[in-house]
Amino acid sequence: MALLKSFIEVHPDSHFPIQNLPYGVFKPQPASPSRPGVAIGDYVLDLSEIASAGLFAGPLLKNSDCFRQLNLNNFVSLGRPAWKEARATLQKLLSATEPTLRDNAVLRQKALLPLSSVELLLPVVVGDYTDFFCSLHHTKNCGIIFRGPQDPVLDNWYRLPVAYHGRASSVVISGTDIVRPRGQAHPAGSSTPYFGPSLKLDFELEMATIVGPGNELGKPVDINNAEDHIFGLVLMNDWSARDIQAWEYIPLGPFLGKNFGTTISPWIVTLEALEPFAVEAPKQDPPPLPYLTEKVSKNYDISLEVHIKPAGHEDSGVVTRSNLKHLYWTLTQQLAHHTINGCNLRPGDLLGTGTLSGPEPESRGCLLELTWNGQNVLSVNGTNRKFLEDGDEVTLTGYCKGNGYTIGFGNCSGKIVPAAP
Repeated sequence: MALLKSFIEVHPDSHFPIQNLPYGVFKPQPASPSRPGVAIGDYVLDLSEIASAGLFAGPLLKNSDCFRQLNLNNFVSLGRPAWKEARATLQKLLSATEPTLRDNAVLRQKALLPLSSVELLLPVVVGDYTDFFCSLHHTKNCGIIFRGPQDPVLDNWYRLPVAYHGRASSVVISGTDIVRPRGQAHPAGSSTPYFGPSLKLDFELEMATIVGPGNELGKPVDINNAEDHIFGLVLMNDWSARDIQAWEYIPLGPFLGKNFGTTISPWIVTLEALEPFAVEAPKQDPPPLPYLTEKVSKNYDISLEVHIKPAGHEDSGVVTRSNLKHLYWTLTQQLAHHTINGCNLRPGDLLGTGTLSGPEPESRGCLLELTWNGQNVLSVNGTNRKFLEDGDEVTLTGYCKGNGYTIGFGNCSGKIVPAAP
């Protein structure tokens, strides 16, 4: 079967061919209202213009105002049949053989804008944010660092996807500066805790689910229907102050060591686009309880990289190469477990995977692991790092390659700026 092509020229290395069509929210001008769009090559297609032109003509979307909203929450709430209808409409409109948009110069000028000219915003209003701890390699490494090699992974970890509730108010879009947090840390040689700027600031390589339709309070989502509640995925960096975290986390878990900033990428890549890159998930031993047992247990083969540009440097260096396929607890298990007690998820909720470390040392997904909590030094472009310094810029990227094309997530980046005085 011939590969689908767009009338818009898309570079072979682009993350955004016609096979992807990820959703985001943007402003064409600083004073414009925000509106939904999809990325295609170096352009964004303004979905409010496509809707106004009456081109969403399918039964589920023709009377919908979901693309005239300031965010994607309404659209993601509509569910998979509406998402499939939108994708089919957009792939047809953008294809090389379809004249409707290709030959309409006026509509093209209004609806297709260079990505370089627009401001990208958070794609959804995130009402609630949960962060899981679902990579076995990350869990094992953290256990060895903090508790020793005898029993690095606790028994409950193999039985359920461990998580904590994060802070939705500090979820920010890629490109937002991160202010170094201040807080308490372990007393050093005295009984008084350290207080001041964090001395162990770290990144975490994660991905995150954007929830589609939610569930009613008191009604869990069945594991085999969980995929219908996932709209798509973004890259996520859950910045972490390891010294603040270590002092505060017993007995109730992460708080100020985590909630000062969480960065996500602007483009939501849908499960439909990712389906050709689905792979079998790792075998779970012991087998999960029945409510977590899936008919099909899958991850996605998404190559992930972390680049650090040290303060004062022109170039960045790769410090981590990992992959979502290493995830022990799947995205659908995370979602089903989140609701098993009757907790209600809502459209636009954000579910982080936890740090995505692989089995090799170079696939460790944070500096805590890469430097073994500061015992070792990491060389980045000839500059040594144990943790992040002011002025360092961290960029996550992710992509799937195969079937004659690449689909990607773009970048998820942030720069550390000095702590507030």
